[in-house]
Amino acid sequence: MKRKEYEAELSRLQGELCKLQDWIKYKGLRIIVVFEGRDAAGKGGTIRAITERVSPRVFRVVALPAPSDREKSQLYLQRFVEHFPAAGEIVIFDRSWYNRAGVEHVMGFCTGPEYNRFLKMCPAIEKYVVEGGIVMIKYWLEVGKKEQQRRFEARISDPLRQWKLSPMDLESFRRWDEYSRARDRMLKATDTEFAPWYILRSDDKRTARLNCIRHLLSLIPYDQAPREEVSLPARLKTGRYDDEAALKERRFVPEEYGEA
Repeated sequence: MKRKEYEAELSRLQGELCKLQDWIKYKGLRIIVVFEGRDAAGKGGTIRAITERVSPRVFRVVALPAPSDREKSQLYLQRFVEHFPAAGEIVIFDRSWYNRAGVEHVMGFCTGPEYNRFLKMCPAIEKYVVEGGIVMIKYWLEVGKKEQQRRFEARISDPLRQWKLSPMDLESFRRWDEYSRARDRMLKATDTEFAPWYILRSDDKRTARLNCIRHLLSLIPYDQAPREEVSLPARLKTGRYDDEAALKERRFVPEEYGEA
C-alpha cells in the first residue's frame, strides 16, 4: 500500500477511534485489548497507530517491565490485574500475562508445573473477568520467518533502532521453532468463545495496522455519543498585563531553528 493511500485510510479510521472513545466514556465501558506476538512482529507500531489521536486517559497502554523480586513473590496475575480498566477506559496490554505461555516458558523463566497451571487456569480467570462485564480482545501478530529476519537486520544496521535489540530478542530469533510450538499450545488452551484469539498477519506493517483498527472497531458496537457544543469564553478583564516585560529577564531556549 502506498503511503498516501495508507495515511488517508489511517486518518479515517483514527477518526472512528475518536468516536469510539466518546462512546466508551459515555457508556462507561470497560475493555481490555491484548497484543502478543514474536519479537519484531509490529506490536508497538500497531498500538501507536491506535492511540495516536485518542486520549491516554481513555486508551491506556500498559507495557510492564520484568517483575521485581517483590512481584515475583505475588500471585502471577496480580501485577496485571491492578491495571485493568475502570468505567470509561480501554486498556491495551503491550504483552501481558501471556508472557508465561511464551517467553517465560521458552526461556526457562518459569517451571513446568507453573506453565501447565497457567494454561489450565487462564481460561477460567478470563471467563470470570468477562462475566464481570469487561470486554476482552486478544490479538496475536503473526510475522513470517523471512520478514522477522529482515527487521532484525535493519535494527542491527540502524543506530537509531539498535536500542530495540536485546540479547533476549536475539535468543528468541534463534529459537523460532520453540516459540512456534509455544504459540500453538497457548492458542489451543486459551482460544475461547468468551475471549477468542484473533491472528493478525503483520508482514506488511501498514495493512496490518489498518486491518487491526478496522477489526477492533467492528468488535465494539458504538454510535455517536451526545456532546455539548463548545465555545471559547471571553477572557477576564483584570487590567492590562505585559507578558513580554514580565518574561524579559527569564531564560529562553535558543531558537536555532526559528526564523531570524
